[in-house]
Amino acid sequence: MSVLTGRQQEELRLAILDYLRLNGFDEAFHAFQKEAGVNDYNGDGKQRYSGLLEKKWTSVIRLQKKIMEQETKIAQLEEEVSHAPVRRSADSVDWIPRPPHKHALTGHRSPITKIAFHPVFSVLASASEDATIKIWDYETGEFERTLKGHTKAVQDVGWDGKGNLLVSCSSDLTIKLWDTQTDYQCVKTLYGHDHSVSSVAFLSTGDFIISASRDKTIKIWEVASGYCTRTIIGHLDWVRGAISSEDGRLLASCSNDQTIRIWDFGSGECKSELRGHEHVVECIAFAPTTAFPNIRELAGFQSKGKDPGVPGQYLASGSRDKTLRLWDVSTGQCLFTLTGHDNWIRGVVFHPNGKYLLSGSDDKTLKVWDLKSGRCIKTLDAHSHFVTCIDFAKASPVVATGSVDQSIKVWICS
Repeated sequence: MSVLTGRQQEELRLAILDYLRLNGFDEAFHAFQKEAGVNDYNGDGKQRYSGLLEKKWTSVIRLQKKIMEQETKIAQLEEEVSHAPVRRSADSVDWIPRPPHKHALTGHRSPITKIAFHPVFSVLASASEDATIKIWDYETGEFERTLKGHTKAVQDVGWDGKGNLLVSCSSDLTIKLWDTQTDYQCVKTLYGHDHSVSSVAFLSTGDFIISASRDKTIKIWEVASGYCTRTIIGHLDWVRGAISSEDGRLLASCSNDQTIRIWDFGSGECKSELRGHEHVVECIAFAPTTAFPNIRELAGFQSKGKDPGVPGQYLASGSRDKTLRLWDVSTGQCLFTLTGHDNWIRGVVFHPNGKYLLSGSDDKTLKVWDLKSGRCIKTLDAHSHFVTCIDFAKASPVVATGSVDQSIKVWICS
């Protein structure tokens, strides 16, 4: 059964005859005219069917091309939508990184040592052993700029609370401040450590910087003047990292001496020493107050109702002994040990909603741990070499990992 009407069939036959005659296919013309029973063809070139076959053919080709272009565009848009960071409410429970990664950011010429998300914008800073810092747009995956100034490996980077300043530290014994308002110009270089500076971070107020060094000390620096206002001594070996609690009241540090120390920021006094790891403690992170109920449930503590607790009450640590530990800072007690990684743990970060803990390891994986049960609920084969660092974006549900393979992977959470 034909899909054409009687009139359309007649026009098609006449158009075919017109095409055959104009192109000199005389035998085919007479044969088709006889078989089709068309007797009213006059071939003067002025009829509506003259040239109709070519017009229809070329219009079909154009439409096919247009359809293919639209299909390609739709596929690209669907891909973008599927990977687009979506802002969600703080109580969402399914924000965990899913494979595959959205972007692999490449450009560094040596292992990545640390990554840090901007607190407001879709910007990611990466530090590398190639002595540079690179700035990326993590939503598009585009490289923005390279910051040069350090002469040896850059060991750590961090933003102030507003994202106006970026701080970095290096094996060249210096700490540098970069001003985002002046196209990332280096505005200060801080001198004072006697060995490689392994970590650096702004306190929550933004007025001070805390640094840790292989010279076994922790230093507090005033941002405005660039002066070191206090040197904290206590660890017996290389201090790998130093961080502050959300309220800036407490400091925590971890070391090659296998301990974690808690310090009073005001006095510089050591309040407690957390012992339990059997190797170098590589990384630490204070738990956000959103994680407190889950940590208490894991530890078997009685519920404190709606009491949110005091910032800095709980801490997570990762070690070369392949374990993660959760600590009660006030008592120095290890509440729980998370096991599952097959190599050194190099990075740890709490999920903003407090339900999960994320870790990166030299076993090349990123693991997601459920804080209520203490179980690993997801393992991602993140890199082709050791995972050296991990961070969770504050502005979007996005996680990034850095590696010895010289790449940064951006993972969308859903």
